[in-house]
Formats: sequence, C-alpha cells, structure tokens
Amino acid sequence: QVQLVDSGGGLVQAGGSLRLSCAAFGRIFGIGDMGWYRQAPGKQRELVANITSEGSINIADSVKGRFNISRDNAKNTVYLQMNSLKPEDTAVYYCNAKIRPTILMDYLDVWGQGTLATVSS
Repeated sequence: QVQLVDSGGGLVQAGGSLRLSCAAFGRIFGIGDMGWYRQAPGKQRELVANITSEGSINIADSVKGRFNISRDNAKNTVYLQMNSLKPEDTAVYYCNAKIRPTILMDYLDVWGQGTLATVSS
C-alpha cells in the first residue's frame, strides 16, 4: 500500500504565500516524477508543476515566476512554494507521484487527497 499525504493549504489574502507539502508513505522502492495539479470550481484539473527524480522542473506558464517546486528525495516529499498569490489561484491542489513499490513492480500513478488553497481579494 502506497499513499501520498498532502497538506499546507489554507486561506490567504492576495499577494500572500503558501507552501504545500506532500509526503509518500508505504512500501517504496523508488519514486519517479512528482508534481502538483490543481482543480478550480467548474474547471478541469491542470498541471501546475512537476519535477523529475533528477531535479528537472516544468512549471505552468500561468504560475511561472510565482510558484516553485522542489523535492527532498530522502524524505520522499515534494513541495510547492506559492508566492504572489492571486484569487484565480484558488483551487484544490493535488500532488501526484510515480511510485515503484518493489523492484518487481512497475511504477504506480498515485494521487494525494487534495488540499484547498483559497486566495481572497
């Protein structure tokens, strides 16, 4: 059993910052790409940022220059630092990771439960 537990959401005023965390627990042989997605009310889930196991980063244009992603491989954790937040950043943020439970298994696509970030104007 492998799971992702994400946290760090909350209510913040426009211009403020939040830091999201997501840790992987369970039987883990290796972790590939890790990332953050978000889903605003009435909209489809979209990629915010992802990071490979080697540290290569991809960030969506809508948040480039304001958000940054990082990971701590020793802690099986990925972070999303969100600065200069705007009301349109309000969404449920989900972490995602490709996790290989054992050497005999392929990578699984695992999702966190989601954490709500609300930005007030």
